[in-house]
Amino acid sequence: MNKEDKNKNKLSGSNTGSYILLVLISIIWLFPFFGLVMTAFRSYDPKVEYGGMVNYLIPKHFSMDNFRFLFSGQSNFLLWYRNTLIIAIFVAIGNTIMILCVSYALSRMRFKGRELLMRFWLVLGMFPGFLTMICLYFLLKQFGLTQAGAVPGLILISVASSGMGYYVCKGYFDTIPMALDEAAMIDGATRARVFFILTIPMAKPIVIYTALVAFMAPWCDFVFASYVAFGNDKSYNVAVGLQRWVWTNDYQGYFTRFCAGGLLVAIPVTLLFIFLQKYYVEGVTGGAVKG
Repeated sequence: MNKEDKNKNKLSGSNTGSYILLVLISIIWLFPFFGLVMTAFRSYDPKVEYGGMVNYLIPKHFSMDNFRFLFSGQSNFLLWYRNTLIIAIFVAIGNTIMILCVSYALSRMRFKGRELLMRFWLVLGMFPGFLTMICLYFLLKQFGLTQAGAVPGLILISVASSGMGYYVCKGYFDTIPMALDEAAMIDGATRARVFFILTIPMAKPIVIYTALVAFMAPWCDFVFASYVAFGNDKSYNVAVGLQRWVWTNDYQGYFTRFCAGGLLVAIPVTLLFIFLQKYYVEGVTGGAVKG
């Protein structure tokens, strides 16, 4: 066996070990999700099977009772799901537009105070959002955007400060040659036309990345959503609504329903990442090239 064959065998053995490690990590990572799926199909009827926490994963009796309950008029799950979807869609659209505009301006334009503004936003973004929760709550309360008006209130708060998240998007715009903008403007194109006709089509990965991240934030939000919608179950999102279920005294009846709801909540985000993962990765790697 020559030296080249030895190197190939060594590389093959190294790859095999890596694949085994990745498979083990995947099993560990997917195990909680598998438990969630199995519990979602376990009946909450005490005459059939115990609906609380048990010491086994595979249900003794598979049942669709939990999903029937979610889609029936006995629960507000569909209302919570609709609230979450409305918030996530509007926030994704608003944040994407805001971040793209701010990032393009900071990447392409040179104006007085630009560097100072970028540094100020960078420092300001280091402070956790929890510090402003009380102030934001009372501000929203003055405009009737809490409790019954929590849905538009959450959209407003999420979109209002989204421009400060320009870092990755600006880095991606910096990789697009400035000469293309200059050539288009020499031909008579306005700054807005260059942005919409030239830059945005070339920045498709970062646009999708920005929209996905913006969609995920309100979809998974619990702390601020529970704070703003406190006491009004018609304004809950799914995270707050499902959490209230496991806080009830009827833990036996609601634990499996909670798991079924969690499974349905995970489906849209999972599908989005499956179909858009190519652009998501391109957006992250492209935006990390420059800052």
